[in-house]
Amino acid sequence: MQEIRKVTEKDIPECVQLIRRSFFTVAQEFGFTAEKDPKFTAFATTEERLDYHMHVEQRPMYACVVDGKIAGYYSLHIADGEIELSNLCTDPEYRHNKIGESLMYHSFDRARELGFSEITIGVVDANERVKRWYESYGFTKSGECGAYQTFHCIFMKRLL
Repeated sequence: MQEIRKVTEKDIPECVQLIRRSFFTVAQEFGFTAEKDPKFTAFATTEERLDYHMHVEQRPMYACVVDGKIAGYYSLHIADGEIELSNLCTDPEYRHNKIGESLMYHSFDRARELGFSEITIGVVDANERVKRWYESYGFTKSGECGAYQTFHCIFMKRLL
């Protein structure tokens, strides 16, 4: 049984571990390391960072819970009149079960409820598989994030 619910403060440690595990598979695929790519999500996500997202930035944060375990996560970063889907991820052991898709559609609904007509996401430019996945849900390249250490990131957007 799968349920999407708001993240609570007590969920933060589990969410941090999930985000780090999920993004670590990307780090392995592209050769990112904590030493040369400390800003990459797999290495930069900490309890303090998520606490800041929750309490200071007041990001809406959601988890997909499967059999009592957090199996997926995302947050919405709202700034300068725009909304960004941030850290959408699925635990590697739960991938290919439509959790990412469920979370993405959930994020679209939340963004609409907040009054937004489009949503953006940052993606590692070299990650063709993930870019194609987002494109299959209507995202298109919308700009450059710039270089983050040894990797390049792009923005993709989708009309809601």
